[in-house]
Amino acid sequence: SDLQKQEERGELLQPLIFVLLVLCSVLLYFKVSLMDPGFVKPEEEEDENKGQGVVIPQIPGDIKLRRCGYCLVKQPMRAKHCQLCQHCVRRYDHHCPWLENCVGERNHPLFIVYLSVQLVALLWGGHVAWSGLYFEQSWEWLQHNIFLLVSFLLIFIFTIVVLLLLVSHLYLISCNTTTWEFMSHHRISYLRHSELENPFDQGIILNLWRFFC
Repeated sequence: SDLQKQEERGELLQPLIFVLLVLCSVLLYFKVSLMDPGFVKPEEEEDENKGQGVVIPQIPGDIKLRRCGYCLVKQPMRAKHCQLCQHCVRRYDHHCPWLENCVGERNHPLFIVYLSVQLVALLWGGHVAWSGLYFEQSWEWLQHNIFLLVSFLLIFIFTIVVLLLLVSHLYLISCNTTTWEFMSHHRISYLRHSELENPFDQGIILNLWRFFC
């Protein structure tokens, strides 16, 4: 049969891989959106503060860790309170409205993996949509291909958004900084009073290694 011939030629393998890629993207979405991004718990205050003091010796000693005015926990270095999640988040990056969750210390690496998988799926889908377009200057052709054109336009827009988001995050990770620290550098005490522009930067390779590994 035609199905068997397609299977022998390997033509069914690509659609299967694409479906698995989309499924992986969906599972990653739910994993990142539902997991604990690194909420600071009251019983972890002492351990967190000791750990931060060892990792970041460059921070001036006169900067004291403050107690959060919302949840009343002592904030570790690089933590921030998210008013939407009602928690302080360790190594806070940003609150993602698409995920309805914060991106922080625990789920940030998975967030990058999710963006990467999503970008591959979008590029693949865009290629499929583009390969199905055969342009003709006629109203009849436009009527028959309007759905494909709209699909390609949406895929193109989402691809640009995801690509820019992924590149910006990889750049910040390579510098060992977060979106919040990058955008609010002048308002964060441990950055504003530091002699170094970025006291957490330990070189691109070590920054990437510590983030992903």
